Amino acid sequence: MSDKKIIAVTGATGAQGGGLAHAILNDKNSEFTVRAITRKPDSDKAKALAKLGAEVVQADLDDLESLKKAFEGAYGVYCLTNFWEHFSAEKETNQAHSMAIAAKDAGVKHAVWSTFEDTRKYIPLSDNRMPTLNGKYKVEHFDGKSEADHFFTDLGVPTTFLYTSFYWENLIYFGAGPAKGPDGKFYLSYPIDDKKIPSIAVDDIGKFVYGIFKSGKEYIGKTVGVAGEHLTGYQMADTLTKVLGTEIIFNDVPADTYRAFGFPGAVDMGNMFQFKRDFDEVYCGNRNLELSRKLNPELMTFEQWVKKNKNLIPLG
Repeated sequence: MSDKKIIAVTGATGAQGGGLAHAILNDKNSEFTVRAITRKPDSDKAKALAKLGAEVVQADLDDLESLKKAFEGAYGVYCLTNFWEHFSAEKETNQAHSMAIAAKDAGVKHAVWSTFEDTRKYIPLSDNRMPTLNGKYKVEHFDGKSEADHFFTDLGVPTTFLYTSFYWENLIYFGAGPAKGPDGKFYLSYPIDDKKIPSIAVDDIGKFVYGIFKSGKEYIGKTVGVAGEHLTGYQMADTLTKVLGTEIIFNDVPADTYRAFGFPGAVDMGNMFQFKRDFDEVYCGNRNLELSRKLNPELMTFEQWVKKNKNLIPLG
């Protein structure tokens, strides 16, 4: 019987959760072991984690009782929700509430909750510079998570609140990469003006969370943010040009234009970029690069990430 402390990881077959699971499993001297929580324990990704030594447990974020069983006996839990699966902030808030209850019920010693700023503190619902979504949000996939923060503190769960950053993988899988314009040239189009945006390789988030757990109680009760680099769109385009060997031009589109692009979640994404642009000092300030590298010494730069993934970035 292993005497290692169990870290229960929600979304263990996804991007963030998978990064944490692999960070722990790849460290043969780790004091922790992984309990991979997934709705589909028979999936290829779940089976792959089991082969690496993870305990795979079936649970659903919409089923409180299944979460209580999945968290039972765990030292720590990594709690996250996926807005892009269902596009519902209220669902995220409810799922987070269930995770907080389950963590309290299990008596976990450390929870890490992946959350975001509440953008309505900076842009009130009455502020027409940015459209209000569903009558109650500005950036829905931020605000819904932030609404759940108090559940963890109200229940007395020892929690670290984690702010993540824009995934560089969005250039591959989310349609946020370079696109060919009518003139045949390739453009990287975001409504961020010349402001720097914190961004990161998604695997590095998991390594960062692992660093938080390894730090014991140091970050309990604190909000910490992670980023690989703070970059302007121009800097990202220059790096892409250098590594891909194809000219990529940064296109600073108006936020209203971006919101009208029409892909699922375009309005929410447009609001997100506008928030990051208009409150860049706050947003960057919440994501400290020195702390990020302290907790994850392997933190990748954007250039390193592009070199590693250049054959996956579509030029469409």
